[in-house]
Amino acid sequence: MKQFLYTSLILIACQIQAQQSDFSHIDFQKADSLALAYQGADLYDLQELSNKLTTGLTTDAERFRAIYYWVCTNIKNDYSQYSKNKRKRQRFQSDSLKTQNWNSELKKDVFRKLIKHKKTICTGYAYMVQELASLANIPCEIVHGYGKTSTNLISDRDAPNHTWNAVKLDGKWYLCDPTWASGIQNPETGNFIFQYNDGYFLSNPTLFAINHYPKDTKWLLLDDKAPTFNEFLEAPIVYGNAYKSLETHNKPKMFHNTIKKHETIAFSYTLKKPVSNNSIRLLIDNGTNNRQVTPKNIQITDQKLTLEHQFNNTGFYDVHLMIGEEYISTYTFEVKG
Repeated sequence: MKQFLYTSLILIACQIQAQQSDFSHIDFQKADSLALAYQGADLYDLQELSNKLTTGLTTDAERFRAIYYWVCTNIKNDYSQYSKNKRKRQRFQSDSLKTQNWNSELKKDVFRKLIKHKKTICTGYAYMVQELASLANIPCEIVHGYGKTSTNLISDRDAPNHTWNAVKLDGKWYLCDPTWASGIQNPETGNFIFQYNDGYFLSNPTLFAINHYPKDTKWLLLDDKAPTFNEFLEAPIVYGNAYKSLETHNKPKMFHNTIKKHETIAFSYTLKKPVSNNSIRLLIDNGTNNRQVTPKNIQITDQKLTLEHQFNNTGFYDVHLMIGEEYISTYTFEVKG
């Protein structure tokens, strides 16, 4: 019995650490090159496409990488369809029959546009990754849940609004988000721009859980350390750039914070890659003006980044952590006398 418990604890510990660094010994350049070789391939024969993307690759990690990278660099995010779906869901949220009918209509439209125009929303991205992986005999699941961004904050009354994938490699489950990894919307034209973000590939589950919350909480992959839904709702905003720079976000734990005048706040992160102290700044906005400040006591030890800031005036502040020119995370602080 003791041996069984010990083994179970080891499996849980290993699962919690399931992330891209598990495959640091693999150079994914060959997989990426294979995906690029089939740039522009159509979607009318998915078995053939899956075969082309995986032939010659020796590990499931490489095969999945080629599939995932191809999807992220060939499928456009259809923001018009996303906006329409959001409006319809809000309109029908109190009418289950109309919601069901809309979901059925949407499903047909999503897959028609996906196959014909290679444009889709998150459901289509997750479907395509799962289908191509399954055709390559790689276990892959579609995960439905909530996705939280700076422009799409979630309340406890909202319906699930996002979809991503879990993939099983070498006996462990890993998380990835092909939709958010694929690119961004041009704020001026509204057009989609391919801009691959590798941070969403086999992401650290702890960081992933800050802005992804699955309907089935087993897909948090965090077991007894899993956050509650309320903790997810209260968590800070993290941006796509955070996935490039951070392994984990440690504190502050909450987006909204109430503190006292002259109180010093500690910020803590685990870095994915080295950064210089002078690249770290806080952008602080009080609603009238904003200023960049160099935090106090910046320390980087064994990839652990800690810093502090003291609020010496009352008021309400938006505080953004920046590394270089990239936004990493955002918090609010209400400073009382």
